Amino acid sequence: MTCVSDTGGLSAMNAAERRAHWESWMGVALGEARRALDTGDVPVGALVLDEAGRVIGVGRNEREATGDPTAHAEVLAMRAAAAARGEWRLTGCTLVVTLEPCAMCAGALVQARVRRLVLGAWDPKAGATGSVWDLVRDQRALHEVEVLGGIREDECGALLREFFEARRG
Repeated sequence: MTCVSDTGGLSAMNAAERRAHWESWMGVALGEARRALDTGDVPVGALVLDEAGRVIGVGRNEREATGDPTAHAEVLAMRAAAAARGEWRLTGCTLVVTLEPCAMCAGALVQARVRRLVLGAWDPKAGATGSVWDLVRDQRALHEVEVLGGIREDECGALLREFFEARRG
């Protein structure tokens, strides 16, 4: 699956078409989030699309699986994308993720020069891209990231709620 590139596709779409476009990609991220359940990790999935709309990085939370505190879906997807590009700059890329990034991941988005963030559920406890903090659009940051939030929010949020309810129960 490839997305419509920014160079002629997205800008030509109306708002409903753009939303449907991102909802489709969020479905891919949700599939990756569900895979995190196999290792007992919080179900968050992410993918990076390059300027041409190709998937160049995919990740899911793997903190429990690897014992790595930085193994968040966003970080792993960006690492894979950087490896695919052969450089750390992800200029022009879009990160699609099922949960609003935390401060660590928001900082990584800025440092990698990611163009756009498409997120599912907002995180009112630790979100750093518009809810609790807004690190990606802070005027003092080196780079500003466009944020499109609430894409398939109910579905993304339900997956997280079910995971945490099962752990408590």
